[in-house]
Amino acid sequence: MATLLSGLKYSDSLAVVGISICTAFLCEAISWLLIYRTSSYKSLRSSIDKASKKLESMKTLDKPSKKSKTKKMDRVETSLKESSRDLSFSKFKSGAVVALVLFVVFGLLNSLFEGKPVAKLPFVPASIVQKMSHRGLQGDDPTDCSMAFLYFLCSISIRTNLQKFLGFSPPRGAANAAGLFPLPDPKTN
Repeated sequence: MATLLSGLKYSDSLAVVGISICTAFLCEAISWLLIYRTSSYKSLRSSIDKASKKLESMKTLDKPSKKSKTKKMDRVETSLKESSRDLSFSKFKSGAVVALVLFVVFGLLNSLFEGKPVAKLPFVPASIVQKMSHRGLQGDDPTDCSMAFLYFLCSISIRTNLQKFLGFSPPRGAANAAGLFPLPDPKTN
C-alpha cells in the first residue's frame, strides 16, 4: 500500500487527507463513548430542544404584552441558557481527550512531512494566509502548501460535516444560547 501511494503524483496530499479523515472518525468515536451515548447528554439535549421550541412558539404566537408572559419567557430563556451551559460543560472532558489525540497525530504528521510541501495551491494566497500555508517550508514558491495548513483545512471541514452526518451537531437552541462563558443579559442592565 505504501509503495502504491508513493508512486502517485498526489501521494502526500492524499496521505494527509486520509489521516485527517481517520482522525475525525476516531475523535467522533471518542466523543460518542464519553458524551453522546450517556443518559445525561440525552436528557440535556431533549430539554434544550423542548425549551427552544417552547420559546420559539411563545415568541411567534403572541406578543408579550403582559408582565406574566414576559416573565415566563425569561424563565424559559434562563432554563435554555442553563441547559446549554451544562451541555457545554459535559463536552469539556471529551474535548480534552480529543485535543490530546489531535496533538499526537499532528506531531506525527509534522515529523513525517517536516519541511516538505504536500500540495500545490492553484493561486497565490494573501500574505496572512501565505504565512500559514507556507509554514515550515524552504523556498520562495508561495503556492507550496505545508502539511499543517492542509491538515487544518481538512480537519475543520471533515469533522464538522461528519458531526452533522452522524447527528452529533449541537441542538438548534444550544447554538443561540450561551455556552460556558455567557454574555451579560442586556435586560438586567
